Amino acid sequence: MQYLIIAYDNDNALDKRLEVRDAHVAGAKKLIAEGKIINAGALIEEDQMVGSTLFVDFETEDELNDWIDNEPYVTNNVWNMDEFQIVPVKLLPKA
Repeated sequence: MQYLIIAYDNDNALDKRLEVRDAHVAGAKKLIAEGKIINAGALIEEDQMVGSTLFVDFETEDELNDWIDNEPYVTNNVWNMDEFQIVPVKLLPKA
């Protein structure tokens, strides 16, 4: 199932985001290679990273939840989980 993930950062999380970014990017690259992350990028406001948006494709909700539970931006309290959004989507197939 494909999902759009919208994850705004907690207030004043930029330093923590930058501190754990390498682990986040390494995990994302692995999931991109596996086809689990379709595309991803930072949300930007006033030239500053304030969150993330991802298109993901997981076989089951359990697999999606396992990724979320182990994502470095979650485990290190970067993303504001009170405002975390998971939206089911159906993306156009790649040409």
